[in-house]
Formats: sequence, structure tokens, C-alpha cells
Amino acid sequence: MSISFKHTGNFSKTLQFLNILAKKDYLNRLNNYGLEGVKALAAATPKDTGNTAAAWDYIIEDQNGRVSISWVNRNVNEGVNIAVVLNYGHGTGFGTYVQGRQYISPTIQPIFDEIADNIWKEVTSA
Repeated sequence: MSISFKHTGNFSKTLQFLNILAKKDYLNRLNNYGLEGVKALAAATPKDTGNTAAAWDYIIEDQNGRVSISWVNRNVNEGVNIAVVLNYGHGTGFGTYVQGRQYISPTIQPIFDEIADNIWKEVTSA
């Protein structure tokens, strides 16, 4: 029993995509998404002093063939990340609870969607 197949065309699109990956041009795009996320998070962060809104940043890690982008907030008070307690709420020293305002996920989700859409378009483009 033998198996055979025929194919027409070439692998030019695949090679083009792999060349882009090899050059790491995608890191520039991730930097743009990082900046976009920082701007959106800063605008959505509840403001009292503005310290938490101004403390957003992003980190791109490229290790072992895996690339990730993370948004971080560096406003920490007594070991507590203020962006997290603003988002999820917190107890006070007086026995009361301050309700959080879920702002991080709704703010960053459109950027995740944009990244996924653009990657899909690039992979499947003619």
C-alpha cells in the first residue's frame, strides 16, 4: 500500500511569516500594545492622588521561544499593590470594607482582542 499526494503552490507565505518571527519585528508591535495598555489603564484607574494611575508600566519577556507581555503597577504601600485593592476592594483598619471597582480587566481586554485579531490576520493574510 502506498500513499501519495500532490500539492501546488509554495510556502512563500509561511517563509515570510517565519522570517518576520526570526527578525523579532513583532517586539516593536508588542511595545506599541504595551504603551497602548499603559495609557488605557492610566485613564481608567480611579484617581485620588493620581499616583496609582501614573505607576502603570509593561514588561515584555522573550525567553525560550515564548513571548509574553504583562502590565504592572508599581504603586505599592506597605507591601500592598494599590491598583489591586482599588480593583478588588479591601478591608480597613476600622473594620469596614471598601468596595473595589473592577477596572483592570474591562480596560485591558480590548487590547488582548486587538493583539489576537492582528496576529490571526498576519498569519492568514495573503
